[in-house]
Amino acid sequence: MSKGTALIVGVGPGLGLALAETFARDGHPVALFGRDAERLEKHAAELTGQGFTAGAYQADAGNPEDLRAALGRAVNDFGAPEVLVYNAAVLQPDTPTGVDAESWARTLAVNVTGAVAATQTVLPLLRDGRGSLLFTGGGFALQPSPEYTTLSVGKAALRAYVQALHADQRGSDVHASTVTVAGAIGGEDPRFAPDVLAAAYLDLHHQPKDQWQAELVYG
Repeated sequence: MSKGTALIVGVGPGLGLALAETFARDGHPVALFGRDAERLEKHAAELTGQGFTAGAYQADAGNPEDLRAALGRAVNDFGAPEVLVYNAAVLQPDTPTGVDAESWARTLAVNVTGAVAATQTVLPLLRDGRGSLLFTGGGFALQPSPEYTTLSVGKAALRAYVQALHADQRGSDVHASTVTVAGAIGGEDPRFAPDVLAAAYLDLHHQPKDQWQAELVYG
């Protein structure tokens, strides 16, 4: 039986690409979303060159209408989704007293509002009403950093949203979970190599229903 599409929002050269490769190898058509069209097209071409089904969709995760439209195009092209991975975030150094209102609005739009828009778009489209909604969280949600204030607040808000979503979907065939990454992706620790970390998302997708969890603290 063929598998539903995996929608990967926030594809860069690190974890996002590893997620696309991981779900493609698992047999899913994959749709790659991000702001850099040229890079997305390159990544999608590499995947199709390996025999996988992949497509690139330029979208600004901080613009809900733009993101919804791109998700819709991907579903039209590849069919009903089985997986959403929301991996988009704004990573910028800032302090509690040094961030202006415009920066708050911009960062929260990507770190939180985009995740909500993606969820509300994908949830009613899930293949046979079942699938996984997975979100990249961060250790700053648990231990906020005064050097990365907007990211800390964004990841804390995302964590709360996904936990509420998980509870809301209890009893359904939809697994909503956040991967709280408590470490530096791509750093010296091999546990945080993008491909190793991406495998944890796939494991969540394949997790038996009686083991579904609202959060995986990956550290």
